[in-house]
Amino acid sequence: MLTEHQRNLVEQLATELDSGLLGIFAGAGMSVGSGFADWKTLLAPLAREINIDIQRESDLVALAQYHFNENGMNRGGINQIILDEFSKQAHETENHRILARLPIETYWTTNYDKLIEKALEKQRKVPDVKHESHQLQLTKRDRDAVVYKMHGDVDHPSGAVITKDDYSRYHVKHQPFINALAGDMATKTLLFLGFSFTDPNLDYVLSRIRATFAQDQRRHYCILRKESRQDGDSDADFQHRQRKQELFVNDLKRFNIRTTFVDTYDQITEILKELEWRHRKRFVFISGAAHEYGRWDSRESQAFIHSLSKGLIEAGFRIVSGFGLGVGGPVITGALEAVYMAGKNLEQEQLLLRPFPQEQVGTRNRVDIWTDYRRDMISRAGVAIFLFGNKVDNSTSNVVQSTGMIEEMRIAMDLQLKLIPVASTGYASKAIHDLLRAEGSTNGTSLPDALTSESSDLSTILPALITYIKSL
Repeated sequence: MLTEHQRNLVEQLATELDSGLLGIFAGAGMSVGSGFADWKTLLAPLAREINIDIQRESDLVALAQYHFNENGMNRGGINQIILDEFSKQAHETENHRILARLPIETYWTTNYDKLIEKALEKQRKVPDVKHESHQLQLTKRDRDAVVYKMHGDVDHPSGAVITKDDYSRYHVKHQPFINALAGDMATKTLLFLGFSFTDPNLDYVLSRIRATFAQDQRRHYCILRKESRQDGDSDADFQHRQRKQELFVNDLKRFNIRTTFVDTYDQITEILKELEWRHRKRFVFISGAAHEYGRWDSRESQAFIHSLSKGLIEAGFRIVSGFGLGVGGPVITGALEAVYMAGKNLEQEQLLLRPFPQEQVGTRNRVDIWTDYRRDMISRAGVAIFLFGNKVDNSTSNVVQSTGMIEEMRIAMDLQLKLIPVASTGYASKAIHDLLRAEGSTNGTSLPDALTSESSDLSTILPALITYIKSL
């Protein structure tokens, strides 16, 4: 359960996300959950080589510099540590997956690993990765997100920023990164994840852009795990860490970075899941097919669908649909009427239509293609409405239930959408409602009576349906 402060953070982030202004700044803690080492673990072998107790060392950048100095200004050992650690096979965390699903176009990271770009690629997005200054001048065509790896990449360990010399010369060798980050901090809202007061990176990063900030700074956000007592802690040790964290949080305020605390790292995932739900619930997937409309004629049924689509757009929702027979047409006209009557232009995401390919072309089975197509389409929404649901069986010419809608219900359940089978419209929609109830699911069964009663009329279904969606 999220605290009030955490829910307020989600509201603020959701507003920025919907405006296309949310970016991510990821620190080492984002990668630890994938099995990669934190800073102290990474540098522990170097510390042992120069007879330093890593547990007593707080300046990890200086430690890397000391190792470099003690090895005759040779960083081969450092490069090998980076290559060995971050070349390991690792899977992205749930946090990476959530962020990759969201429409976030800007990622900053001080990490060397490839988890962010791999998570984006698994969502079939195109990342434009920048780990050297000259790459900032180039733009990958059709990119979906830019990943700024401002301290280097595992495939190029010799260029990784890790020693004191690297940081002190950063403004000379990597000034374009500083300029780009300063620009993003002025025009976007960044969420800092995976940092702590023991992380050597954040202070160095922000100190380099300090001169670009005036009094009126854009607000940014940071999520930190609250310091807790560890096994073997003395009162003095615990109080020392608490005080250092308090000072760290206060220091972030210089850059208008506001901190939200969590007790466990799992709560960060809860916050991101809630953010994803806040975003996805604005996208409504309309699943429907109708050769006939049961108790109603085609004219009043299509007017109902038209009014539903129009009402959703007017209420600020966005519509996703597969352009089902007898349903897709009025969905389009309703949405367009709402947009144009308001004197606006149709935004790209307000109406996302995905007509199904009808002809078998190529070697892959059409049924398999349709399943993948459905999953990709439904994954963009947070709510799924099911209307009517019948088709003509070509082999018998009989009207039968739409099996495609049943499959869409299964996919929507798997993707954790809120289900709204309007059983009052009959056919597959009623079958879906009954099936969910038989399986003991509460998702899609605790609906207003107007949406489930066989005696409901379209004039009562419409307001009840829109009101219920708004209540979500």
